[in-house]
Amino acid sequence: MSSGTDKERETFVYLAKLSEQAERYDEMVETMKKVAKVDSELTVEERNLLSVGYKNVIGARRASWRIMSSIEQKEESKGNESNVKTIKGYRQKVEDELANICQDILSIIDQHLIPHATSGEATVFYYKMKGDYYRYLAEFKTEQERKEASEQSLKGYEAATQAASTELPSTHPIRLGLALNFSVFYYEIMNSPERACHLAKQAFDEAIAELDTLSEESYTTNLGRSFPWRQVLLLLFLLVLLSGIHVNPLTFPRSDLAGKTTPTPTVLFSNRRDSLFIEKATPNCPEETGTIG
Repeated sequence: MSSGTDKERETFVYLAKLSEQAERYDEMVETMKKVAKVDSELTVEERNLLSVGYKNVIGARRASWRIMSSIEQKEESKGNESNVKTIKGYRQKVEDELANICQDILSIIDQHLIPHATSGEATVFYYKMKGDYYRYLAEFKTEQERKEASEQSLKGYEAATQAASTELPSTHPIRLGLALNFSVFYYEIMNSPERACHLAKQAFDEAIAELDTLSEESYTTNLGRSFPWRQVLLLLFLLVLLSGIHVNPLTFPRSDLAGKTTPTPTVLFSNRRDSLFIEKATPNCPEETGTIG
């Protein structure tokens, strides 16, 4: 790659970071698409910027679709046919946006990202994304289109799982996130809670078995965003929740990479609708908040 192209790429990455800070995710996506289409392997930072951009863009529409669907059901129960007709038209607009976003990133994954992935981590990451975005399509598609999206989602998750089993340790955050999302796929899309629980429990057991053998430094990666013990433990706990193991409401202590802890609780867990949320239990801890799904 020429120095001029390198400089342009650096500029795009910087613009994407600015867009993220400004919460202008549509522009963040458009900027990172230019980087992805250069047809050379993305750095970890670039990969994460692309993922974050699309996650926020699709997340907003998924939330809108759920709201519209909920209102539509209420209006149908009241027999308000005129309102139902209006809502259906509005919901269709949201579905069109969802479909366009999903097809957009899926074409980039197939045409540009997977063909140039040289590391096992990148391969798992992209196939997981493929499974995720076909799953998002399956959430609102019906009949044959839902069946096709479900089949493609399954293929993506299976390819990611196969690569992860040989390329990533069982405690790797991407492998854990894959197991969680694959379990959600079986639970929500395939209506198979037994299979979902099996996957989640298996991932949990494998990670716990390896956890004691690793040093805390093993969880820090050169991402600009570190993966310390705390994040791995949170992912593990989400897997436990999804596996159906009974647990009481839990708070985790603050912890740092040196292993120091204080008794101050920072997060709790709850199960809302079809996603698992990590919520703040104390103020002034914005870094502790996140969602997986």
